Amino acid sequence: MSPSPSYRPPFFLKNGLIMTLYTALQISKTWQNHTHESPPPYQQKIFTGAGGVPIFGIYAIPPNPKGTIIATYGIVGDLENQWFLKILGRQAFARGYAVVLFDWRAHGKTGKLSPTLQSDGLYEGEDFVEIANQSLALGCPAPLRLLGFSLGGQLALWGLKAAQSSSNLDIAGAAVMCPSLDSNRSLTYLENHPVGKYLEKAITRQLQILAHQLNQNHPNIFNPEAIARVNSIRSFDHELVIEKLGFATVEDYFTASSGLQILPQLHKPTLILYAQDDPLFDPSIIPDLKAIAKQNKAIDLWLTPSGGHVCHISSKSCQKQWGDRDPWWAWNRILNWFDTHV
Repeated sequence: MSPSPSYRPPFFLKNGLIMTLYTALQISKTWQNHTHESPPPYQQKIFTGAGGVPIFGIYAIPPNPKGTIIATYGIVGDLENQWFLKILGRQAFARGYAVVLFDWRAHGKTGKLSPTLQSDGLYEGEDFVEIANQSLALGCPAPLRLLGFSLGGQLALWGLKAAQSSSNLDIAGAAVMCPSLDSNRSLTYLENHPVGKYLEKAITRQLQILAHQLNQNHPNIFNPEAIARVNSIRSFDHELVIEKLGFATVEDYFTASSGLQILPQLHKPTLILYAQDDPLFDPSIIPDLKAIAKQNKAIDLWLTPSGGHVCHISSKSCQKQWGDRDPWWAWNRILNWFDTHV
């Protein structure tokens, strides 16, 4: 476990909740004003995931690429609207990496191609490996690196575990930002937090939209009454997900897919960037995360006192300290880590 690099937010964003809300409501609209790199010349590709599930993705290969980054996003969204992932794609391509981004199961254009629901990593980990192998055939070079944030970070961790199980030596490591690690604890924390419960409801509304879109693209996949009963993240999984995956309860499903439980099993280089003031996750996870990272030399755990959830917007002085041209501190540090550790 290496020391966490120093990070400083702007003075008015030192609170994790404020940082998260400001990023979602303000920075999300102006991010292109703070980004110097141009969009890569992406090509579309329908990959074949685990069990033959079609996965929609895009890829771009720069001249003389030095490796490949394969990445996806969090609990809701798609490749069209995930602006934070677009920044990563621009920065990674500008640094000489081939980039592969994909809509994971039930999301975006993948949801239009297949009615297969998400599994929070249980099958998406194998999807990562299948996409990696097919990316090599497209000309994306090894070494391959996996990346994800929020729930997508949990998927990437499962991807690294799957790569180890399949002896896939081309996947050299993974980096995850603000990964979901224990949904049982964090959802209970959100549901009972005076402000967090409103964040949970906002995510639930997006999941309801996702369910309706899936039902429009694949008629009769869901009972409309079941969709109507969805009023929380937990009920979304209860009504629509767990039965098809063979789980009796949502708690069992969350336990089985937990990212925290697989961290001791990882032996390829793994970077976990985690803000201690992340408003979406139960703070009680942090001591467990620190203990696991201390015991596993493959894990670099970077804990920052502030940063919010998938934000880490840096102050001007912090940018000057690191020589960054932009406020995307997390992406700059993660790409530096890929350059030197993987």
